[in-house]
Amino acid sequence: MSHYVADACAPRADRDISICLGIATVGRAAVLRETLADIGRQTRQPEQVIICHATAADVGGIGAGDGPDGVALRCITTQPGLPRQRNVILEAAANFDLILFIDDDFVMAPRYIEAVARVFQENSGVVAATGDLIHDDARGPGMTPEAGRALIAQDILDRGDALNTTWRPAPHGYGCNMALRLATVRAHGLRFDERLPLYGWSEDIDFTHRLARYGTIAKLAGARGVHLGVKQARSAGRRLGYSQVANPVYLLRKGSYSPGRAGRSVARNLAANFARAAWPEPYIDRRGRLAGNLLALADMCRGRMQPERILDL
Repeated sequence: MSHYVADACAPRADRDISICLGIATVGRAAVLRETLADIGRQTRQPEQVIICHATAADVGGIGAGDGPDGVALRCITTQPGLPRQRNVILEAAANFDLILFIDDDFVMAPRYIEAVARVFQENSGVVAATGDLIHDDARGPGMTPEAGRALIAQDILDRGDALNTTWRPAPHGYGCNMALRLATVRAHGLRFDERLPLYGWSEDIDFTHRLARYGTIAKLAGARGVHLGVKQARSAGRRLGYSQVANPVYLLRKGSYSPGRAGRSVARNLAANFARAAWPEPYIDRRGRLAGNLLALADMCRGRMQPERILDL
């Protein structure tokens, strides 16, 4: 049963909705610059873009004048860690109606933001939304921005470029492209869980699971995009492998994962890493991930498994 209170959390229907676009980034300045250029091609621009980074090298000299024309660009520095960086963006975007989080390697089709704005404007019970991916190379070798744009261009040829505001309920958001209704986030004091450090494995599922108590998570047919899956600056294999076990178990105890989901997640990743350890893909450290998986299982048996343990690995 939804506990969403439309009067408290929905924008007024007689005005446009204000949107802040947030990007948490570490170590991928060249890709980030390409992503900013793509934002400038949107049919509906955000009112502000906030980039949260850890060091000056993460943005490679990008400053206030490097955003899309007419869009305010703000860069904020904090300690690295996806949940922490997203919380900093949430705080900085407090006066907006929506925050749209995209990864620094996510390429949006031109009507992406327009579709998001319209769906939230017309559906007060939608508290979070995620797009419909043309392609996701997170499990592949990674793509160039040019390849991503080519896929979007072909998708427009195949489907047309008319605005599409149809949507269906979704179980959770996907962090590479995820819009949140900020009034609802503020009303219930929601934050990303900083106990999921660094890459924050499953932080998007955890956050939107908690947000779903107050409304609907939507998957938008007209918010199309490509996740490039750039491998640069990803967590080391051993750390990520540990998170693949520790984070689902932690989220099970927290209530964000069901026993079945947690079990399937751990088993699937353990099986994949074990099966490919002898002949790994050149872009995945399967042996490191498997070592991390096994270390997490050993820690669980000893009663000392915690998500934060990856900071010591």
